[in-house]
Amino acid sequence: MRTEILSSSEEDIKKAGKIIANGGLVAFPTETVYGLGANALNEDAVKKIYEAKGRPSDNPLIVHIAKKEDIAPLVSEITPKAQALIDAFFPAPLTVILKKSNKVGSVVSGGLGTVAVRMPENETARRLIEAAGCPVAAPSANTSGLPSPTKAKYVIEDMNGKIDAIIDGEDCSVGVESTVITLASDVPTVLRPGAVTKEQLEAVIGKVEIANAVLNKMESGEKAESPGMKYKHYAPKAQVIIVDAPKKSYESFVNSQKNAFALCFDDDNVTIPKITYGRENDDDSQARELFCALRELDEAGAKKVYARIPSKSGVGMAVYNRLIRAAAFKIIDLNKPFTIGITGQTGAGKSYVCQYLQSLGFQILDADKYVKKIYESDKTVLAEIQKNFGKDTVVGGILQRKLLAKRVFSDESKTELLNSIIHPRVLELCKSDAKHPCVFDAALLFECGAKSMCFKTVSVCADTKTRLSRIMERDCITEDEALLRMNAQKSEDFYKENADFIVYNNDESNVKEQINKILEDIV
Repeated sequence: MRTEILSSSEEDIKKAGKIIANGGLVAFPTETVYGLGANALNEDAVKKIYEAKGRPSDNPLIVHIAKKEDIAPLVSEITPKAQALIDAFFPAPLTVILKKSNKVGSVVSGGLGTVAVRMPENETARRLIEAAGCPVAAPSANTSGLPSPTKAKYVIEDMNGKIDAIIDGEDCSVGVESTVITLASDVPTVLRPGAVTKEQLEAVIGKVEIANAVLNKMESGEKAESPGMKYKHYAPKAQVIIVDAPKKSYESFVNSQKNAFALCFDDDNVTIPKITYGRENDDDSQARELFCALRELDEAGAKKVYARIPSKSGVGMAVYNRLIRAAAFKIIDLNKPFTIGITGQTGAGKSYVCQYLQSLGFQILDADKYVKKIYESDKTVLAEIQKNFGKDTVVGGILQRKLLAKRVFSDESKTELLNSIIHPRVLELCKSDAKHPCVFDAALLFECGAKSMCFKTVSVCADTKTRLSRIMERDCITEDEALLRMNAQKSEDFYKENADFIVYNNDESNVKEQINKILEDIV
């Protein structure tokens, strides 16, 4: 169809209102994002919204009104808490959910027994609703799943030729959709955070809960009570990954990435291509700029994007809520010292895996090298070894490693004792040297308690015959000596059960392919 591009003049507003009154669709600006409006009381018109957006019909819509008194016909009851919120905030970027009246159809409500209502602050939006002479159902005016539009040009990109008219108005001042609070439950609950914060709501009506789906994935089979609760939403075409890290760690990580973009704050020191979304510690600027930034990533041709994590409080909760859905809940947690922990039985081929990861830009922290460094220079550790395993284990300040190995590996209790002396010092040194992205390569990763220090862990496995051959060749030892070392370790099942991922390395033929697949999942 032909889509008219209208202004916010009185004449064009009247024309747009008439389109809605006659069952058509009009996109219009609000203070939050651009909305795609239809007569909320016309089920056939509302169905057109779902068709134009490609939106699932079980996702409820928000009904927009021009005056406070327009709420009453849409709901079965305005509760005291609802009235308090209406009096305190409306017009505002706030949506209240109440039990619906018979006047509201099932298409608008997504099949629920409730209706979501808001009175926009934006003057153009209220003028349009008055001109239409009816409540206006309006989700964001974008193709379903893409970032919501806060500028008219993005509405035109998505909706031109699909709807009757677009009001080319001002940019949206808030930038994220309205706060949605349900008052149809025992305790008022925020289903979608926005510019009206939990703290502001509680100052008016007392205790308010935050729905689990605000910051987490919806449970399997759980029905969306509000727009924006679905698993993936607001997403650009690029793959977005949130990086949970302090400023310096984030910068170090993203600057080491190849063929990627950063979605970061204005003052972040980033050397790869970047798009910014506001200032650090300024939630309002982040909210205002987020959706445009996501659109700009696609315009720049970004394929993979590492996003700086926003705050989870105040308006920052709204920003995080949108970003986590744009990223399909994919997060790298760099608050832990090590990005990836690599482990496995001796001879399984960890070194080959680490060499490949190093070629991809990962810093490798080899526990064995740190152990060697400790054995060569840490007099306190050498004294402890001599005290517990015999004076002859250290001669002239030099550790007799073969002798120590022979005594330790034949006795599990002695192995544990040696580990208790060495492990804390190794972890201390590795943590101080770690720079993201990094790999902690440790045969005893799980035994030394380092799993909790790694974002993700990988166990490298190989069959017994392959491992035996590798150990004998690598260490120039006999089969009996190699078996002694192998038998001193945990079973393969132990490594599989404790790791996030498994890499099989019997012949190195497809190890890189396995690692690449793991990296796609985590970084």
